[in-house]
Amino acid sequence: YASIALKIGDVPSWVLPLAGITLFIGAMGKSAQIPLYVWLPDAMAGPTPVSALIHAATMVTAGVYMVTRFSFLYEMIPSVGLFIAYVGALSALLAAVIATRQNDIKKILAYSTMSQLGYMFIAVGLGAYSSALFHVFTHAFFKALLFMGAGALIVMLHHEQDIFKMGQMRRFSPVVYTTMLMATLALCGVPPFSGFFSKDEILLETFVSGNYGLWAIGIVTALFSSYYMFRRCFVVFEGKL
Repeated sequence: YASIALKIGDVPSWVLPLAGITLFIGAMGKSAQIPLYVWLPDAMAGPTPVSALIHAATMVTAGVYMVTRFSFLYEMIPSVGLFIAYVGALSALLAAVIATRQNDIKKILAYSTMSQLGYMFIAVGLGAYSSALFHVFTHAFFKALLFMGAGALIVMLHHEQDIFKMGQMRRFSPVVYTTMLMATLALCGVPPFSGFFSKDEILLETFVSGNYGLWAIGIVTALFSSYYMFRRCFVVFEGKL
């Protein structure tokens, strides 16, 4: 990276911020950050295994991975990094608020993905690249598990996706209930599940960096995340038929 940075240092000063911002705009579209997020819920119309693989583990996280790979550039333009962190924080909060009002089980998970991607962008924006990739890794597993569980419920109920038309599924499918509960606890950051270690690492890095506004947004978003995930869980598995 030293030789690359040396060559980059020869270009005009205005080129680096412009390159960093335009690259991130591409990542905003790829990873569904504001204002380029509206495609993600609509993409949930595909088969659930596709959602589990592409939308949870690979495609949408490519933007985070790209910014991480260009760390040598973003370390030279910290102001752009802070911009990335705030876009991620506001995206995480907005998606979490929207998810609290969704009835479609897959759209709840779609907005949840957007919210978790926001956490990852907070990390990369502050230079905590390993924390961001750690959350990419853990999120891939628990979100894919949530999508597969949702797919099992949808097929079981003859392609019904409205959570308020489900209920008492704990009695009819205890295995799906158990696996989705574990994934829900992971997403909400409950120890000892994986999401606790990766999400709390991002919040710790944010607090230590002195960006208390970003940290506060992350905490509020985590509370909203717990609300909408357990709302879905209680309605689907414990609610009235």
